[in-house]
Amino acid sequence: MADRWSAFLFEIMKYLVKAKEMKQFDRNTIEHFGILSEVLIERAALAAFEELQKKLQPAQTRILIVCGNGNNGADGLALARLLHLAGAEVTTILLGDRTKATPENKKELQINEAYGILSVTDPDQLQTENWDVVVDALFGVGLSRKIEGEFARCIERINAIDAWKLALDIPSGVNSDQGTIMGIAFLADLTVTFSYEKLGMRLYPGQDCCGKIICREVGINDPSFLDYKPTTLALEKTDRKLIPKRENRGNKGTFGKILIIAGSACLAGAAVFSAKAAYKSGAGMVKILTVEENRQILQTLVPEAILSVYSPKKIDFSLLTTDMQWADVIVCGPGLGKSQEADKLVRFVLKNAAVPVVFDADALNLLAKDVDLLLAPHTELVLTPHLGEMARLTGNTIGYIQDALIGCAEEFARAYNVIVALKDARTVTAIPYNSTYVNLSGNNGMATAGSGDALTGVIAALIAQGLQPGIAAPLGVFLHGLAGDLAAEEKGVQGLMVSDLIEKLPFVFKGAW
Repeated sequence: MADRWSAFLFEIMKYLVKAKEMKQFDRNTIEHFGILSEVLIERAALAAFEELQKKLQPAQTRILIVCGNGNNGADGLALARLLHLAGAEVTTILLGDRTKATPENKKELQINEAYGILSVTDPDQLQTENWDVVVDALFGVGLSRKIEGEFARCIERINAIDAWKLALDIPSGVNSDQGTIMGIAFLADLTVTFSYEKLGMRLYPGQDCCGKIICREVGINDPSFLDYKPTTLALEKTDRKLIPKRENRGNKGTFGKILIIAGSACLAGAAVFSAKAAYKSGAGMVKILTVEENRQILQTLVPEAILSVYSPKKIDFSLLTTDMQWADVIVCGPGLGKSQEADKLVRFVLKNAAVPVVFDADALNLLAKDVDLLLAPHTELVLTPHLGEMARLTGNTIGYIQDALIGCAEEFARAYNVIVALKDARTVTAIPYNSTYVNLSGNNGMATAGSGDALTGVIAALIAQGLQPGIAAPLGVFLHGLAGDLAAEEKGVQGLMVSDLIEKLPFVFKGAW
């Protein structure tokens, strides 16, 4: 089964690593390549020092660094020395059982004591002090349980300090894999992370704790993967090279034919948004199959589209078959409704489609009634559920899914051999038996009616123009988010409408960002 998706791997500019992966890459660097852990710590401290220098003049600064007893704390202790030597007034708080400190941590503390750098073990001693900068080096990526006791009290106190705040690698309290808050978290203005961004700092609410994120090379790099690569990726703006090239001698058939099965009585808008987004994303031809009641409004709002209508009380399946045979890709579900006839239509498409299908909205709600239909052999399917639709498909609560976006998307994708674009503030696209993509574009202004309908049109247009669904889905999500960002830049997020986003799609494909 894995071989089916192997052709969908493509070069990506950004890895988002999990805690277990980062620990292994660190171990590989030390054990396989022979780079000393002390060297990695020094390079991490130097990277953070250089970023701090961009912000302040150390000689005029009072800095508090909170250090745990692991190697994240060792990074903080090494940074304290560099700042001390640059003239800053530095104090370190040491938390945790010192008898359990790592050898690197003990060595860094020994060096600092030789330099006369002040260290205290009771945060209460510092409550009345005035600090310019507070640095969090308490916990690294390995945190696996809720922060309690003296650690929680310390984070609460340093969060309350009126100072500029820096986190080393990841803010303490942010789960490295899921982005959840482990009881309490340090609230940083800047997070300097090392070698690779950690997955949890790009998921919410973890990202809100990070402030600005800067990733610095410290000696753990791609060769450190050895025979294992990270499984979670993110597209960047340089990846626009994946957008299909246009043939100079092409025609409307060359650039793909999309059948959009959408819209019920009084719900024509979803079909409009999907069709317009498909055209604005480069599709050559779009045919809308909808109920008779939508004829006039669709002919008025999307005159470019071909219209195929049916009676909502009796579907002409021979007409549907002809339309499906015409298409290079099918969109099914936006505004379709949940009637018995709509249910029959969705089942027919699933059973008989010979081209890729993007299922969205009501199609997903109908499939949720009998999700095992997806276990039957089928063509390539892309499902684009939001949290509520995913809850109906899986039986999990929305809260559970939101806290476990990656796992939920991956498990469903593998179980039913479908591509899942699970929509949230960070949309996660899982390719079965392959990579998972976390989307970093977009903004909260896109949380508006019709945005998901537009996304189906973008993904379908990319498939119609020749991209494999495993590439088209994450790329479509990314480009859709960029269009939202361009629209927000012009109009703000408060009053953003899906029509604003759709109008920006040509500029995204042009590269105007």
